[in-house]
Amino acid sequence: MGEYGVVPGQRVAIIWDSSSPVEALKDLVDKIQALVGADHRVSVENVKQLSQSAHRESSFDVILSGVVPGSTVLHSAEVLAEIARILKPGGRVLLKEPVVTELGNNSRIKTAAKLPLALTLSGLVEVKELQKEALTPEEVQSVQEHLGYRGNDLLIVQIEGRKPNFEVGSSSQLKLSFAKKPGVSGKPSVDPATAKLWTLSANDMNDEEMDILDSDELLDSEDLKKPDPSSLRALSCKETGKKKACKNCTCGLAEELEQKKSSQPKSACGNCYLGDAFRCASCPYLGMPAFKPGEKILLKENQLHDA
Repeated sequence: MGEYGVVPGQRVAIIWDSSSPVEALKDLVDKIQALVGADHRVSVENVKQLSQSAHRESSFDVILSGVVPGSTVLHSAEVLAEIARILKPGGRVLLKEPVVTELGNNSRIKTAAKLPLALTLSGLVEVKELQKEALTPEEVQSVQEHLGYRGNDLLIVQIEGRKPNFEVGSSSQLKLSFAKKPGVSGKPSVDPATAKLWTLSANDMNDEEMDILDSDELLDSEDLKKPDPSSLRALSCKETGKKKACKNCTCGLAEELEQKKSSQPKSACGNCYLGDAFRCASCPYLGMPAFKPGEKILLKENQLHDA
């Protein structure tokens, strides 16, 4: 197998970004083109334009991303998903990406633990880390210029993954056989002795040894009495001892309470029940303690005048 796992006859795509040195990119393309042969063109795509490149699904056997010497390509979830889409089933992706040892303020750069997870979530399988090393001076400068990161906890990771041997959304017919096997009945076998225990025939009715209960004997004289209609009537609100009427009261308690409430003097201000501090000078409740709204209050005849 050739360098980067490329063999003659394969379709290969190389992904680069603005951090990739032009001469290094050209040398890599020439090297991969020599490996696949003159009859197979190597595709070169910018990482920001990958989704607009209009490649069909399952177009490439191998995709190399970020492997241009001196480049520091970051792979977003959208880019990884597009790589998985244009890979052929069983195809291989090899990428390099700078990572940090601990997640800091720069959320664009992944940690070494999250990079394999990102590939897996994009649909790739057999994801494994091939190499992890310190950045070269050129790569450090590239991170500072293109990613704006100046920390000293950076590493460069080389990782690979494969697309499953089936296309997303593909289906396959299951081979299920419902034919009966020779000598095997479609119904489960039943023990004859067990079946006999649960079988009652007409002959059993005339068997003197067969003890059969009479259903009438299960009822006593109390069960046969006709119930008194009054005992079936639901209790009224008054009979239950409630001071408030039920929601669907039909016994008359709701009307009675409403009449009592309407017979009491009505307050013009609505604050009489709060106490003297809230009552006007002509209030009939003046001098009486506070009471609950709607509570029945008895007034003397000389107190009944308009509030």
